Amino acid sequence: MTAPYAGEVARAALRWVRGHRDDFALPADVTDPRTPVDRTLKPLGELAQLCLSIRRATPPGDERHRVAAELVDFAWRQTDGGALFLDLLRAEPFATYPLEIYAAFAEAGLRHPEFERLAGAVLRTRNWRATEQDPNRRLGILNTERRSGFPRTADPAEALERTWLGALPEPWSFERPSGYALTHTVFHLTNWGAAPHAVPDDLARYLGTWLPAWTDGCLEDQQWDLGCELLAVAASLPEPSDPPPETAGAARESDESVWARIAEAQDEHGGLPEVGGRPRDFIHCYHSTLVAAFAATLTTERTAPPPRTAPLTTEPLDGART
Repeated sequence: MTAPYAGEVARAALRWVRGHRDDFALPADVTDPRTPVDRTLKPLGELAQLCLSIRRATPPGDERHRVAAELVDFAWRQTDGGALFLDLLRAEPFATYPLEIYAAFAEAGLRHPEFERLAGAVLRTRNWRATEQDPNRRLGILNTERRSGFPRTADPAEALERTWLGALPEPWSFERPSGYALTHTVFHLTNWGAAPHAVPDDLARYLGTWLPAWTDGCLEDQQWDLGCELLAVAASLPEPSDPPPETAGAARESDESVWARIAEAQDEHGGLPEVGGRPRDFIHCYHSTLVAAFAATLTTERTAPPPRTAPLTTEPLDGART
């Protein structure tokens, strides 16, 4: 088949997401402790975050920008203008997920002052600082605090040092759990692709060397969700120096081959399964489809002319290594 452009993969995926918009809607009992967060709030939060990133990366006249903006607004309405986060925080003061989901909306300019007042009080407690978390999750919380307008409660450079990626591990030790840990480490470092300069030089060199092999292995094994996350990481790294002319053509062919494989795995509506063959149901393909749209958009915009909208200001890690 003819290799499609990454932009076509992104547009098809976003059309699928828009067509399944109502599947992201929250149930009336969303605040009931028995309602599973992973099947309600988590999908909605991922919709908001990845569509915000797509909206930010694309010019206003682009179809991807328009659809992503519509979906962010839809997600915000599902939270009753942010009032849901206040209810969740009152019920579970030290749960991190209300603030984690809220941060995407806050960065989009959608805010709820009363929620922020209560969250600010919680963040000043010793308990918030002492809660034990996986290292890449801790890094994500610190980025969440910054995005929501709060002082960070720990040093992000120290959090980075404790992650799997921060150790620059042997490349053959890469496996599915470490793969997701490294992708989210980079997403938190770069604020979901907005600040490639925030990746320390040694991590950028390490990832630049090993990402192609890891990505190829994931796509060969039909791990579409993780493969697309790795492609998003590749598009979130600092710009490499120009490749030698004799290798530039081969690099383009390799990129086209990657996106052709992903396009072939999409169904006729643009849906992409997390793993394996054709998409089965919403819960097993919504995330991989969103990530495909996100990764493809970052890829096309990194190879496009200079940005046409003002970039988000995102500072590098305090005391980050180089």
